[in-house]
Amino acid sequence: MNLANRLTMFRILLTFLFMFVFSWQGLWFKVVALLIFTAAALSDLFDGMIAKKRNMITDFGRLMDPIADKILVLAAFAAFLEMQLFEAWMFVIIVSREILITSLRLFALNKGKILSAVRAGKHKTVSQMAVIFYILIFIVIKEAVKIYSVWNPVWEELFRKSINILMLITVGLTLYSGLAYLWENRKIVTKL
Repeated sequence: MNLANRLTMFRILLTFLFMFVFSWQGLWFKVVALLIFTAAALSDLFDGMIAKKRNMITDFGRLMDPIADKILVLAAFAAFLEMQLFEAWMFVIIVSREILITSLRLFALNKGKILSAVRAGKHKTVSQMAVIFYILIFIVIKEAVKIYSVWNPVWEELFRKSINILMLITVGLTLYSGLAYLWENRKIVTKL
């Protein structure tokens, strides 16, 4: 297994560590969770750069890199859904898109075809990561301010409204990327 693929697998391990740490209460656990998520997101950036620069692109990497991304992103969204930071239907759309596209890729792989990610999917992943970072940073700020008992309900309302707007944008990009993926691979999909 080459370095790029090891980074992909490391991202999956970091996801489980992120979820474990994030589940604990308190400022420092949230800060550590943010740092773990940052390391996982950077591993996504670096594994792609390394694979391209060192010509380490493999079928394993083409398949597992987007799956590792999905595991990381869906884990974070599931944690935020449990905190009731956005509505459940948003999560269902994101999960449905990921299951559909991943199932299609696995089905194609079973037929000996590799379906790579499309540009819209990369934009979708960036938007999802950006929303996750926004939420994590806000949670850290909220935990820090709560130490001094000065958390303001107005701030909470503004935060929740901004999350809702960002999530609507992300859900839109998620739907668009799913449709773009199906369209770009329509010749392969119709032959499966």
